[in-house]
Amino acid sequence: MSLYIIDDHPLVRQAIAMLLRRMRPAAKVVELEKFSELQAAIIKNGDPELFVLDLLLPGVKGTSAVREVKTMYGEVPLVVISSMPAGEAEETCIEAGADLYLEKSTPAPEISSAIQGLFAAEGGDEETVVVGETKLSKRQKQLIVMLDRGLSNRDIAAELDISEHTVKVHLWRLFRRLDVKSRTQTLHFARQHGLL
Repeated sequence: MSLYIIDDHPLVRQAIAMLLRRMRPAAKVVELEKFSELQAAIIKNGDPELFVLDLLLPGVKGTSAVREVKTMYGEVPLVVISSMPAGEAEETCIEAGADLYLEKSTPAPEISSAIQGLFAAEGGDEETVVVGETKLSKRQKQLIVMLDRGLSNRDIAAELDISEHTVKVHLWRLFRRLDVKSRTQTLHFARQHGLL
């Protein structure tokens, strides 16, 4: 399994690569300058376990790279690390399929913890609840109950002893699994399907 970083700034690319190598010493970390190099790199270096990409890549318009990667590798976590402030950019990236949006100004330990949270959200939770065609993990069922209690991301993080970034990752995955866009829609779905 390989971890792919696509960023046209060598310093940023190397810093992220260092973080990932520390996190996943056994994984192969592949650094790319251009999005157009990705397919050839995957053929050469093997299946992806993670994508980390800059939002402002040369020759790439908006979130088209995010959409393209998610179309081909829907189950592989994708992190956008950008110099653009979160806000609208974060929302657009998440809608395009990104699992996580981080600003380049985010401290390294926080980036590390957010990506670790992504890996944790990937594995682990056995599928337990089946609602029609939808399978939910124990953690996702637990999140629905916490949303119903009106807890904020910070409250959920404190209660589960995980970072707020990890909570966001879990929520995005839950929204995607249920094909909803908000907490309100999640709770509506949960009530309609007897999850609450």
